[in-house]
Amino acid sequence: MRKNILRYFALATAAAVVFGVLFGGRIGRWVKEERALASGAGQSDHSSHSMNDMPEMSTDQHTAHAGRSMPINAASSGERKVLYWYDPMHPAHKSDKPGTAPDCGMQLVPKYADDDMAMKTMPSGTVMIPQGKQQLIGMTTAVVQRQQVYRTIRAVGQLTADETKIAHVHLKVSGWIDKVYVDFEGQFVRKGQPLFTLYSPDLVATQREYLIAKRGKQALGDSPFPNVSQGADSLVQSARERLRLWDISDDQVKRLDETGEVSQTLTFYSPASGFVLDRKAFPQTAVNPDTDIYTIAGLSTIWATAEIYEYEVPYVHAGQRAQMELSYYPGKIYDGRVAFVYPTVDPQTRTVKVRLDFPNPKFALKPGMFSDVSLKVNYGEQIVVPQDAVLDSGDKQTVFVALADGHFEPREVKIGAKLE
Repeated sequence: MRKNILRYFALATAAAVVFGVLFGGRIGRWVKEERALASGAGQSDHSSHSMNDMPEMSTDQHTAHAGRSMPINAASSGERKVLYWYDPMHPAHKSDKPGTAPDCGMQLVPKYADDDMAMKTMPSGTVMIPQGKQQLIGMTTAVVQRQQVYRTIRAVGQLTADETKIAHVHLKVSGWIDKVYVDFEGQFVRKGQPLFTLYSPDLVATQREYLIAKRGKQALGDSPFPNVSQGADSLVQSARERLRLWDISDDQVKRLDETGEVSQTLTFYSPASGFVLDRKAFPQTAVNPDTDIYTIAGLSTIWATAEIYEYEVPYVHAGQRAQMELSYYPGKIYDGRVAFVYPTVDPQTRTVKVRLDFPNPKFALKPGMFSDVSLKVNYGEQIVVPQDAVLDSGDKQTVFVALADGHFEPREVKIGAKLE
């Protein structure tokens, strides 16, 4: 048995020696190829693909792929060097590779090494906003323009009668109204038109004194004594002047001279042309100097009182042209002018009253109406920028000038009026 085992071992040893002699060179080459495959597989782990995803390829193919997965030198290729990637919405979040921000899912953008070098050559205070971030925040730019600038100040106006053309009819004596010729409000009267007749004991007595003084002058006018004739003449002049001061017209005194008869009632006439806004003249009514018998307003011109805000006051002045529209007459525009700017500010509304004059030849404009008033302000030729382009900190105003590659330079400016 033992002899058989030794015989088998000797045969196996001899077979191994023969196999090594015949295939030893081929086994060495095979081992080297397996090591090369293992080396190529280790390099491909640095790419974005896993080995399970890699297709089957030869050793030469693996080696070439591993070479492409290696990072390329930015200086040799001419590309910009990336320092890191960051979240444009939260610049504090940085990453050493591209991707998305973990908190908001925003795409990371690169930070290049030459950005800092470019900023050193920019003016002081210049900021850099990438194009992608400008789109995200809705940032826009506008061209600065020089143009003719106008502004329209709009306000609501209330129409009133022209106070300089309002007449109040008062008597200078007491008495009783007898007849009334203008007997309703709103009636149009002309200057010199009769209004009413009045009975006054004082007027009757003065007429009699005038007639007596006139007859005395005729009787004593040829007196050889100068003092007597002069005294008679002064009595006539005194009575005549008293009638005139009581608004008795020259025609009425002339009629008194011609007839020599005392009139129990005297007629009073309108002192101005216009519309009757108020009347207190009724037949058999007692009146005195305190009674405002008639109020007559001439409406050939009309006033419009508007209120503007106090910051608009510097742009409104007397003589400035104004326009007015009424909802009752659509499409009709009335041209007028600013007549007066009131000197006080309403403490409740912080507004200032402005009075405007408008011609009213056909009396279409009536007191009490409301209107839309517009005042056009001409600023001349000015440099204009959008209001949103100005950063106002309270003590200074700044705009940003767009430079190349998303750079913006701050410049301090002085702003004028804001236009709508």
